Amino acid sequence: MTPVCPFVKAARPDDATSRKPNECPHKHQLELEGKGKKDSGDSASTKKDSVDAASISPKCPFGYDSQTFKLGPLSCMICQALLFESSKCVPCSHVYCKACISRYKDCPLCGADIEKIEADMNLQNTVDRFIEGHGRIKRPHVNTDSEEVVGDDKTVIYEDVSLERGAFLVQHAMRAFRANNVESAKSRLSICAEDIRGQLEKLGNTSELCSQLGAVLGMLGDCCRATGDADSAVTYFEESVDFLRKLPADDLEITHTLSVSLNKIGDLKYYDGDLEAARSYYSQSLDVRRNAIKDRSNVPSQILDVAVSLAKVADVNRNVGNEDVAINGFEEAIKLLESLTLSSEEAGLEQRRLSVMEFLNNQIAEKTT
Repeated sequence: MTPVCPFVKAARPDDATSRKPNECPHKHQLELEGKGKKDSGDSASTKKDSVDAASISPKCPFGYDSQTFKLGPLSCMICQALLFESSKCVPCSHVYCKACISRYKDCPLCGADIEKIEADMNLQNTVDRFIEGHGRIKRPHVNTDSEEVVGDDKTVIYEDVSLERGAFLVQHAMRAFRANNVESAKSRLSICAEDIRGQLEKLGNTSELCSQLGAVLGMLGDCCRATGDADSAVTYFEESVDFLRKLPADDLEITHTLSVSLNKIGDLKYYDGDLEAARSYYSQSLDVRRNAIKDRSNVPSQILDVAVSLAKVADVNRNVGNEDVAINGFEEAIKLLESLTLSSEEAGLEQRRLSVMEFLNNQIAEKTT
C-alpha cells in the first residue's frame, strides 16, 4: 500500500469554515450585489466599488497560479524547493540554498569556480514573504476596516492561488528532504505544524486536522532522525501518535501511518539499547495492524504490515532471551506471507514480501544451527 498524504484530499481549513459544501464560491459576492441593488440611496459608483472590493483579490506579482509551482528566481535549482538560507556564489552570482551549494566547489549552473558564498538576505526576505502569501493557511487580516497605510508591512494573501496551503509547504519540505537539505524541510514543516495547531485551537480536534498534524509531526520526526537527534525524533513521533489515535480506526491510511510512527519509536529505542521499550512500541504497532486486518484479511499490504510487526517483536524477544516466543513469532509471520497471492501488478509488494521472507527464514535457520 502506498501511503497517501492526508493533505491530498483535504480541503483548506479556511474554506471549510467559510463556505458550505457545494456552495457556489461567488454566492456571497452575489448577495452583496443584490443588497446593493436594494439600497436605492447609494450612487451607482458606490455600488460598483463595493462589488469590486468583494470580488477582486490580490494577484501574485511573480505570476504563480493555482496549477503549478514554477521553478524560478525563488527556487533552488539543486533541491528544486523554495530557497532556504539563500546564498549567492561569488563571482557568478547564482543563488542556491546554503546547505545545497555548500557541497559544491563550482557552480552547478554555469560551472564557474566558487570563490566564496555570501548570504542573500534580500532574496530570502522575498521568499519568506512569498511563503506568507502562498503557503500559509489563510488568516484574516487585522483591522481590515481601518484605512490602509502606504508602506504598511501587512500580510497579503494571494487569492488567485488555490493550492492546498498545507500541501504546498509539505511538497517543498519533501523536495528539500530528498535532497538532504534537512533544515529547509524542518523549517517548512514547522510552519505548517504551527498553522494546523492554530486551526485546531479554532475548530477543535477534527479528523482532517488531526490527520494532517499527525502526518506533519511524523515528517518532522524523520528530519530529526536524519540529523541524529533521536530525542527530538521520539518526541515528534509520540505527538504524532497522540493525534492519530484520536482518529477513526477504520481508515487504512491512518492506521498505517499510526503503526509506522509506533515502529519508528521502537526502532529508536532498539538502537538506543532500550529493548523493553522497543518491544512495547513494536507490540502496540502489531496490535494496530492486527485490528486493521480483522475485517480486511484480503488486503495484501495489511498482511505484509502484520508480518513485519511480528518479525520486529520476535527479534526483540530473541534479544531478551525469549527464544521460544521469538520462534513462534517468526513462524506466524512466515505463514502469513506464504498465504499471500499477489498479482503481476503488485510487483512492489512481491519484492517486499520476498525481502521479509528472507529475513524470517534466516532467523529460523539461526535457531536450527
